[in-house]
Amino acid sequence: MNAVGIDFDLPPKQLAALRRAKRLEWTSIAFLASIVVIMGVVMGSSQTMKAMWLEDILSIVPSVSFLFGAHFRKKKPTEAYPYGYRRAVLVGFMCGAMALLGLGVIILLDSLLKLISAEHATVQTIELFGHPVWLGWLMLAALIYSVIPPMVLGQLKKPLAKELYDKTLHVSAQLNKGDWLSGIAGVIGILGIAYGLWWTDSAAAAFISIEIVKDGWSNLQNSIAQLMNRRPTNVESRQEDPVIDKLQNALQQLEWVRRARVRLREDGDVLTGEVFIEVRDEHNLLNRLEEARKVARSLDWRLHDITMAPVRSVD
Repeated sequence: MNAVGIDFDLPPKQLAALRRAKRLEWTSIAFLASIVVIMGVVMGSSQTMKAMWLEDILSIVPSVSFLFGAHFRKKKPTEAYPYGYRRAVLVGFMCGAMALLGLGVIILLDSLLKLISAEHATVQTIELFGHPVWLGWLMLAALIYSVIPPMVLGQLKKPLAKELYDKTLHVSAQLNKGDWLSGIAGVIGILGIAYGLWWTDSAAAAFISIEIVKDGWSNLQNSIAQLMNRRPTNVESRQEDPVIDKLQNALQQLEWVRRARVRLREDGDVLTGEVFIEVRDEHNLLNRLEEARKVARSLDWRLHDITMAPVRSVD
């Protein structure tokens, strides 16, 4: 029979942050879905609008991945999955990153090909309520609408991602930033067509596709690194998480500990791993190891399911 891992519950402060984050992600999905529909209606043959439409569809992936992970984090470990289900989100996250990267490359190559072949973009005139209307004006209205929700939602997600140490939520906020920057680039592209600058449409599409490729590559690296049990890093940067050194120093302050070495990995939003402790003597060792576990739990709420292993030498 397998040993089933320890169940994990978020502290009250982080639990409240998780509820807010889930509401924000559902709101993001609703807004992005409306933007995708509007973009699809007014897209025409514009490369800029095509790139924006695809980017907005793919921008839903991190939000879905986060909500997917939030659902699975509640599932308790079982004998079949003794470490729990917290890594389920990484699988979906990696698949989404690969799709993002692949489509970004396709749009970039398509845009560059149209620039090289000097293919002139045309935006037709349609009849609306009995009046002829240049479709570009509707495109501009759609692009302006696509800028505002991501700008607001991205700013709201950033502090919650930091509070929860959730990289999927942080990536979602980053993609929101990419969305509104791409929207501004799209506005410039359509205005360029209005003033007879045919190349601005493909140039704006190329710029947007570069943002898609960059986001896809960054997300793919991040998901693979977590699946490969990389040493934990900060949410907002790739610098090493200071919690490892903090835990090692805290344990070495205990009288009965000669030296300690910490080995941690990211398991979604929590940290799991082993601590190797070189003890001064083996008196009352079980109680001492329990004391070490309490030190770890009090140091950071993310430290979960840490194995305390006494060794003759940490070397």
